[in-house]
Amino acid sequence: MSKDSSRSQFNSITIIDVAREAGVSYGTVSRVINDSPNVKEETRERVKEVIDRLGFVGNRNARSLVSGKSHVIGLLIPDLGTAYIGEIIRGIDYELESIQYNLMLYTTHRREMKESGYISSLIQSGVDGVILILPRNPAIYLEKLRSLNFPYVLVDHQGIDEQGPAVGATNYQGAFDATEYLLELGHRRIAFITGTMDLGCSQERLLGYKAALQKHQIPFTPEWVIEGDFEQATGYSGAQTLMSLVNRPTAIFASNDMMAFGVMNAVRDMGLKIPGDISVIGFDDIFQSSQTMPGLTTVRQPLEQMGREATRMLIAMMKENTIKPGKIELPTRLVTRDSCKPLEAIQGN
Repeated sequence: MSKDSSRSQFNSITIIDVAREAGVSYGTVSRVINDSPNVKEETRERVKEVIDRLGFVGNRNARSLVSGKSHVIGLLIPDLGTAYIGEIIRGIDYELESIQYNLMLYTTHRREMKESGYISSLIQSGVDGVILILPRNPAIYLEKLRSLNFPYVLVDHQGIDEQGPAVGATNYQGAFDATEYLLELGHRRIAFITGTMDLGCSQERLLGYKAALQKHQIPFTPEWVIEGDFEQATGYSGAQTLMSLVNRPTAIFASNDMMAFGVMNAVRDMGLKIPGDISVIGFDDIFQSSQTMPGLTTVRQPLEQMGREATRMLIAMMKENTIKPGKIELPTRLVTRDSCKPLEAIQGN
C-alpha cells in the first residue's frame, strides 16, 4: 500500500466506524470525544481503545455535532510583539486548558478595519465566544455581537462599552500613584508620555497623572506631555523631545514599560545617567522591567490574572448562552526599583 493510500484510509475512518467497532451508539462515541462524565468507565476505555486502533482523529466539527459547541475561543490582539500581550494570553490559555478549549488567534496590527473583518470571520467560523485585548475601535461591531447574543469580553479597554462585559485594571489609580511617588521624591517637572489616546486605558492614565499634579498644586505643563503609542520607538523619540527642552523635566513617566525602555535608551545615548540625571518610571511590570540596568520602577498590572478573569467571565456567559454586563477592575500596585531618585540627590550631582 502506498503512503498516499495509507493516509487516505487513515483519514476515511469516521465516528460511525468507531461506534460499530466498539459496539456502542454514535452518541456514546461522541460523549467520549467530548469527555462527558455520563459514560461508564468500562465503555469509555473500550471506545478509546478502538479510537487508537483505528486511528480515528476527532475534529472540531465532530464534537460540535453533539454539543453544539466548537470548543474554540476566538482571540483578537493587536500584535504578538510585547510581553504585555504574552502575559494576558498565558492567563487565558491556563483557563482554557482546564476545560479543554482551544484558541483561534487573530492579530490586527492596530488596524480598525481588520478588527471588524476578523470579528465577522470568527463568528462565521463557529467559535463559541471571543476575547478582545486592547481593541482599537470595538464600537463599530459590538452592536452586532450583542444583537447576535454572541459572548464576548473586552480586556483593558475602558470608556467604550460601559454596559458590556470587560476586565481591566485600575489605570487611573496606578498612574496617580506613580506620579505621586515622583512628587514625594521632590520632583516637580514630571513629564508624561501617553499611550494611544483612542484607548480608554491611555485616557485613564493621563487623568491619573493630572490628578496627582493637581492634588499637590503643581501646574499642568502641556509641553511636558508627549502623545505615544505604546511602542519603544515612541518612548525614545519622546524622550529626545523632552530632554531638548530648555526647562527639561527631572522625571519621565511613560504609559507602559516598552516606552520606558525607549526613554532609558534615549537618555543613555545623550550621555546622561538613570537615575543620576533623570528618573524614569513605567507601567505594566513586564518581566524585562526587573532585568534592566537599573531596574525599572513601574506600576504592576496583574496581566495574567486579567487573562484568567476574562476567560472565566466568557465561559460563564457561554454556559448561560447570554451576554451579561459587568466589569471587573483588578488593582494595580507600584513596584519601586532603581530607576528613580530623590530630586535633591539629582541636583547634588
